[in-house]
Amino acid sequence: MLLRILPDPNTPKVSLKKAPHSARLLDSSSHLSLLTFILLNWSVSLKQFEGYLQLEKSLSGNSVEAYVRDVGKLRQYLEISKLPANPEQVTTRILRDFLAWLGELGLGATSQARTLSGIKAFYSFLIMEDLLLLDPTDTLEAPKIGRKLPDTLAYEEITQLLDAVDVSTNEGTRNRAILEVLYSSGLRVTELTELRLSNLYADQGFVRVTGKGNKERLVPIGRDALKHLNIYLTGVRCHLDIERGHEDIVFLNRRGTKLSRVMIFNIIKALADKAGIRKTVSPHTFRHSFATHLIEGGADLRAVQEMLGHESITTTEIYTHLDRDYLKQVITEFHPRS
Repeated sequence: MLLRILPDPNTPKVSLKKAPHSARLLDSSSHLSLLTFILLNWSVSLKQFEGYLQLEKSLSGNSVEAYVRDVGKLRQYLEISKLPANPEQVTTRILRDFLAWLGELGLGATSQARTLSGIKAFYSFLIMEDLLLLDPTDTLEAPKIGRKLPDTLAYEEITQLLDAVDVSTNEGTRNRAILEVLYSSGLRVTELTELRLSNLYADQGFVRVTGKGNKERLVPIGRDALKHLNIYLTGVRCHLDIERGHEDIVFLNRRGTKLSRVMIFNIIKALADKAGIRKTVSPHTFRHSFATHLIEGGADLRAVQEMLGHESITTTEIYTHLDRDYLKQVITEFHPRS
């Protein structure tokens, strides 16, 4: 349980309990002092929420930032709309108006649902910590979104991308190894950037990765990926002047520091353009393609779930829909009476 931060006894008391559950404009004389108190209240609550996500939920830094950013959008809306409501004063009506505001900004149903999910987590935390009695998100439904099938690459397109890499250069040698590992093991981009030399088990054909929630799993790595990884490690990486603290990181930039997620995105986008692939290609596209090609090849769904690091089998089941589309395509192309 997190430590409760008590208010300064010298701070003037503001009766929030008796305030009606609706945000309203205050007269100019009282607006500033109450707004200062409210912002402090938000800051304290968010700091506690952030600590809870880090220490008790063991979420990654990226996930914690995303949750805090979601709640930050609500704070921004309240300030822009001149609704100086602290977390306790936010009502379901205010939240509905907030979602409508997100829509006006151009955020789609998926982004709205994601933001609402973060806000729901924040209010669940406040209830759990006895900082709040009523949860305004309880009766609020997320915008309905269709289940979007992920973009994937055909095997021929994967080959095109691999062939687009100029392996005569040091960066090209590294980039080829990156693509091979992504496709061979279905890693998330953060799992790739955090990959450690100490977690490579080449003789056994496995890598140990740390996924969401700091959960570790062993993932197979194929012969081609190991081959190009070895070429990179023995021909390029060993000659780098590696910065302190990055000695165990597999994929490094020319300055000897860890590659960023953005850099991986940029590498893949440039190679996709060079290969003439018109689809939007990202590191996650390789993960989707990895899973889809396994399912198409007859792999067990539970095995794919384990390799991807999905907590729920329902998350992995989306790839069976892709597989059905593939089967329909096979029937259409090859059945004499299709």
